[in-house]
Amino acid sequence: MEIEFSLEQINQVAQEVLKQNPQKVILFNGDMGVGKTTFIKALSKALGVKDATSSPTFSLVNEYEAENGKLVYHFDVYRLKNEAEAYDIGIDEYLYSDEWCFIEWAEKIPSLIPQQHSVIDIKLLSNGNRKLVLR
Repeated sequence: MEIEFSLEQINQVAQEVLKQNPQKVILFNGDMGVGKTTFIKALSKALGVKDATSSPTFSLVNEYEAENGKLVYHFDVYRLKNEAEAYDIGIDEYLYSDEWCFIEWAEKIPSLIPQQHSVIDIKLLSNGNRKLVLR
């Protein structure tokens, strides 16, 4: 799936992504400030999360509960020095929990990512829109 969208369309695009039946572990790629966290907020909302969502930059992982009782985990592993630090927070338990796991900066933990995962690339376009590619 490839789509160009404005920030005003982000909630509809999140719904469209979920209709594509991605894997529950989704890696988010894109430059700093491109809108990865903003898109993860929209996905979480589409999954039924009512709580306020925020970037887990300093906590490494935020946990949200959806209306159906399912959990959504949002990781930002940018600050990790190595994969051992990810093990220290028990990342493998999260990634194999069969709950939604959204991971920013996953290239920092390449050997820990499950084989079954999806990837979302987000790019800021010159017109202010974003280009999203789900693979």
